[in-house]
Amino acid sequence: MTTATVPNPFGEPEERTALREAVAKLAGKYGHDFVAKQAREGGKMTEMWLEMGRNGFLGVNIPEEYGGGGGGMSDLAAVLEEAATAGAPLLMMVVSPAICGSIIGRCGTDEQKKRWLPGIADGSLLMAFGITEADAGSNSHKITTTAKRDGDEWVLSGQKTFISGVDEADSVLIVARTEDAKTGKLKPALFVVPTDSEGFTKQVIPMAWEAPEKQFTLFIDDVRLPADALVGDEDGGIWQLFAGLNPERIMGAALSCGMARYALAKAVEYAASRSVWKDAPIGSHQGIAHPLAKVKIELEQARLLWQKAAALYDAGDDAGAGEYANMAKYAAGEVACNATDAAVHTHGGNGLTVEYGLANQLVAARLGRIAPVSREMILNYIAMHTLGLPKSY
Repeated sequence: MTTATVPNPFGEPEERTALREAVAKLAGKYGHDFVAKQAREGGKMTEMWLEMGRNGFLGVNIPEEYGGGGGGMSDLAAVLEEAATAGAPLLMMVVSPAICGSIIGRCGTDEQKKRWLPGIADGSLLMAFGITEADAGSNSHKITTTAKRDGDEWVLSGQKTFISGVDEADSVLIVARTEDAKTGKLKPALFVVPTDSEGFTKQVIPMAWEAPEKQFTLFIDDVRLPADALVGDEDGGIWQLFAGLNPERIMGAALSCGMARYALAKAVEYAASRSVWKDAPIGSHQGIAHPLAKVKIELEQARLLWQKAAALYDAGDDAGAGEYANMAKYAAGEVACNATDAAVHTHGGNGLTVEYGLANQLVAARLGRIAPVSREMILNYIAMHTLGLPKSY
């Protein structure tokens, strides 16, 4: 009897496998040493960013008619994961093509898509994203940045904090709130704000980890914008915001998984080659081997979660994507921290040296537990929306 070949339901398409290989090769030319040098000297990732754009890697999720690759979030997240695995993560991929590109692609007018998406796709236009505020935390309903109509223009006022890459960006997609004429209540709305706008200023936030991408507090003082700066429907509601926030969580998970893969590879290489007792490599001891094996299991769980979340998003299942994007972000943030900690411990004192390139990642990996939403808020989401438990906050 002949047994038919059954397709692997957990395998990726050949095109994505080839995409991963191409990205790994390009990112490998830069790697950790390049990133560390740029961070140390105040440089940027512009050279790698533009090369990624020229090769079509930054815009794989953007429709072909607007200069992209016509793929989905599954493809873009694979690109970021491979870059991070090579030691050269591109934080702004989470922001420009994933958040901003997705929101404009789904909610923007055709004119807005033609204006912004081609540049986002090839990397020549970098768009930052501004949602977080000092007093709002994870509660987007407390955002106080407001937008008011003034004739044919909008006037924005407010502050944002922990906004990535504003010094590199041409514009920032700002989440503000407008007043509902019928109810008087404030509702979310999105505006593209050029970084050279009058009344728009930025202040860098000193961070404890070294990275080429900087964090900023933004001051938006009566910034005047044309009517077409509004992306989407003024009355579109919260779904327009989550058209970008679900990709943000998926990409954050992919980034964390890439960081975990980088740390695990370093640890395995060191454990397999370093000998201390009886000429046996330290990786032959269970005290070293088991923590790394545990990380590998956690890593594959997290990768499956982000791949499922991305597949649901690409299929148009926003509710399902939201559920699994949160799970993926939680799991990936945990494994990035666990993998880096295990890698540092495997290296002993060497793990804290600049040479081995792991110590700075101890702090960077921690970001995956905090941003773009804390793991505690993710647990609240799963408890309430998935398990049906009462709201706790």
